[in-house]
Amino acid sequence: MNVTITPSKLIGRISAPSSNSVSPRMLIAAALADGVSEVSAVNPSEDIDATVDAMTALGAKIINDGNVYTIKGIGEAASSAKINCRESGSTLRFIIPVAAALGCEAEFSGSGKLPTRPITPYKRELSEKGVKFEHTDGVMPFSIEGKLCGGDFHIEGDVSSQFITGLLFALPLCSEDSRIILTSRLESKPYADMTIAALKVFGVNIEETVSEEGFPVYIVKGNQKYKAADCAVEGDYSQAAFYYVANALGSEIEIGNLNTASVQGDKQICSILDEIGFGKVPCGEYEPFTADASDIPDLVPILTVLGCFTKDVSRIVNAKRLKIKESDRLKAIADAINAIGGNVVYGDDFLEIHPVRSFTSGKIDGCNDHRIVMASAVASTMADGEITITDGEAVAKSYPDFWQDFKKLGGKITTDPSR
Repeated sequence: MNVTITPSKLIGRISAPSSNSVSPRMLIAAALADGVSEVSAVNPSEDIDATVDAMTALGAKIINDGNVYTIKGIGEAASSAKINCRESGSTLRFIIPVAAALGCEAEFSGSGKLPTRPITPYKRELSEKGVKFEHTDGVMPFSIEGKLCGGDFHIEGDVSSQFITGLLFALPLCSEDSRIILTSRLESKPYADMTIAALKVFGVNIEETVSEEGFPVYIVKGNQKYKAADCAVEGDYSQAAFYYVANALGSEIEIGNLNTASVQGDKQICSILDEIGFGKVPCGEYEPFTADASDIPDLVPILTVLGCFTKDVSRIVNAKRLKIKESDRLKAIADAINAIGGNVVYGDDFLEIHPVRSFTSGKIDGCNDHRIVMASAVASTMADGEITITDGEAVAKSYPDFWQDFKKLGGKITTDPSR
């Protein structure tokens, strides 16, 4: 679907959708608990659907009534399951060790770029702990069989925190005590912190210490029991960031449904805006910034838009992992902004953003990537003419109501469903 936007500022009030990171963590923990849990304030999305389908395949019973999910936890796990992760990397990496800990023979499939995203740490570590991987030519679909045993797991910290989260879910179910030992700095650590917070809600406790090298070590007691709980999911700072940046570019949006005490790493958007002088100096006179993407990879597309309106060159560094997201996000966001008169240089692990006075009209390739599409929509508020964005439907992956909310705030769009 092509979306054509006539530039205008956005005005009004919006509630941030539920966190697309917290929601699956709560749903998985509830599905592993004894009894019935209720997880409310969840905004459904394709990623959430993939997680729900996966836990249902493993034996949970999940009923969705609007934004409320009622979950009867897995009593006896399915002996076998086919799990379609769609394009959700988090579903894939969270569920592999969970299925293994339950002793379920599981076949995993996916679409888009997901089959190319690595699971190397699992293949190495789980294969030594009772789990056998069966691949077809090394790509999806693949299957696992065997029951996961606890012990020591040595995981690289610079690949994805999703491997840590998957193990944090699974290892409490094992008979043995375990340790997750990071062999390098853990990037995106706030996501692991979110997992530990979610586990605590459902009665599972994780101890965190530090190795001699200064890297995190997670100590997980075996034979823990997940306990049913009712909880509500907080709003998503990664989605709210689009509106925060729109405000920095001249829009007037009141953003609700956010927890100021959240451990979400993407809350850093507020600190970045404060550092550049938002609210103190006009747009275009903001101080340039250097953002380390290692803990906030989801903010990179919208920070690229923001960097175009500082008074000197801004940089985003330590961003190599973005090359294996739904798109090569470094190239995709640079191409998107340059297509409408921006000046962004991308490298293997960085972006260099040169300021401009405004954007031009033009056509942007959304690359079937929800965050590229949404960042481009915000960029349109600073354009001199119409902007057309391809793959507008990609927002359904994490924020299906994005275009509806965009119009609610005064955004002027037309769609061509045939493209």
